[in-house]
Amino acid sequence: MVKLNKIYTRTGDDGTTGLVDGSRVSKADPRMEAIGDVDEANSAIGVAIASLADHPIVAELSRIQNDLFDLGADLATPGDDFAPSDMTLRIVPAQVTWVEHAIDALNDGMAPLTSFILPGGAAASLHLARAIVRRAERACVSIHGPINPAALMYINRLSDYLFVACRWVNQQGTADVLWVPGGSR
Repeated sequence: MVKLNKIYTRTGDDGTTGLVDGSRVSKADPRMEAIGDVDEANSAIGVAIASLADHPIVAELSRIQNDLFDLGADLATPGDDFAPSDMTLRIVPAQVTWVEHAIDALNDGMAPLTSFILPGGAAASLHLARAIVRRAERACVSIHGPINPAALMYINRLSDYLFVACRWVNQQGTADVLWVPGGSR
């Protein structure tokens, strides 16, 4: 599907970039902002994976990284036909369902929250990834024109997954760093 012989093409020297359908848009276009934020989120998850080494959650995070490449391809394909094909990669409802099941599995047996959580602990890098995913979601919503509803659901569920994953990495929530309202006064 992908073959890159030459990394630089000079086609973006005028501040534009190409989409899957061959059209060109400004690199500052909201669609490109969203694609860039998804790429940054993917990179942040890669940093989290490196910091977690052989933690059991790494396999799920690696799957999510692959899904985020799918999401980037989906966002780079304008139009209102969201059916995947041999030539069109789209996020599909099954990917959303997988994330929901992963959230439920991680959350099962964890004590309910009694306070807001500060980003920290062993899951600090995952908290950063979660915040970047939330920005990516806001950028996706800003895209002018149709966007795959499954893509929006996926990115929305992903921030939920990362929040629960943070708690799970922080010893199933027992090592969460809790917010103390007004604690610095």
